[in-house]
Amino acid sequence: MIRVLLVDDQPLLRSGFRALLDLEDDIEVVSEAADGQEGLALVERLRPDVALIDIQMPVMDGIEATRRIAADPALADVHVVMLTNYGMDEYVFDALRAGAAGFLVKDILPEDFLHAVRVAARGDALLAPAITRKLIDRYVALPLPARAGGGSGLEALTSREREAVALAAHGLSNDEIADRLVISPATAKTHINRAMTKLHARDRAQLVVLAYESGLVTPRGA
Repeated sequence: MIRVLLVDDQPLLRSGFRALLDLEDDIEVVSEAADGQEGLALVERLRPDVALIDIQMPVMDGIEATRRIAADPALADVHVVMLTNYGMDEYVFDALRAGAAGFLVKDILPEDFLHAVRVAARGDALLAPAITRKLIDRYVALPLPARAGGGSGLEALTSREREAVALAAHGLSNDEIADRLVISPATAKTHINRAMTKLHARDRAQLVVLAYESGLVTPRGA
């Protein structure tokens, strides 16, 4: 059973998401919260598999709540998925950097929403869907205050691991990476997992952040 926590300051939106999730036999909504501080307290108490957290909320915003969840080793098994609007692209990279496993736009199709919850529960980052690629591409094309450059740890990666990380940063799934590199999906997953270990990335999403910040991947259109 996938245990989900909903954190959003819009009651109608929470109700809509809950109605969808409650229809699924393998998903259980364990609780709801209307702000980041309340959501953080519930995450600490209930330890859900997936926390769906809005970015902009009163008391404590979603990015700060996510940052605190990611910083707590006791909550390592909680996968945070940020909820965003099309007009909030500037927050996307901050959310990933804070430790989110991915993000969803609020007008997502119901079937895509349910699939995303299951993907997050498996521990995979939500970086493969086309909408996510567009959001990442649009945001990272903007100049960052500073890129990590040298000392990022990328020198510890093998050439194949670097190739796999670069493809992951462009939103490819393990199966797509395998096709591109002409290797098995299991080998592609091994390359990604080893890269995360070497770079001390919490998950695939943070691995992608490192790829952009280190300059391994050049933003499209930059």
